[in-house]
Amino acid sequence: GVGMGMTAPVSITAFPAEDGSFQQKVKVSLWIPSQFQDNPPCPADESIKIEERQGMTIYSTQFGGYAKEADYVSYAAKLKAALGSDAAYRKDFYLCNGYDPPMKPYRRRNEVWFVKE
Repeated sequence: GVGMGMTAPVSITAFPAEDGSFQQKVKVSLWIPSQFQDNPPCPADESIKIEERQGMTIYSTQFGGYAKEADYVSYAAKLKAALGSDAAYRKDFYLCNGYDPPMKPYRRRNEVWFVKE
């Protein structure tokens, strides 16, 4: 019953299939605003979980526009190619992040993150 507004980034955890596309399973994560960090309201919907994300080191690439699944898959492939075979990162998932509200038409920011092992 508490409105918290929209936060950024909206983070989608993608679990890539063999061909690089998203599997049916994805996890969408929203940041809890700072005023609710110490005592977040309990979700009424059981499918919503509160998780604390630990600090991490990431490899990242950024791109603009209205991001679709194909864009995230494409930029993940470009990031993978740029890193080569020597970089150690989690291969079982990556994070797709959008920073802008839907009504913002220009200078949109999206990122793909690989989590360093």
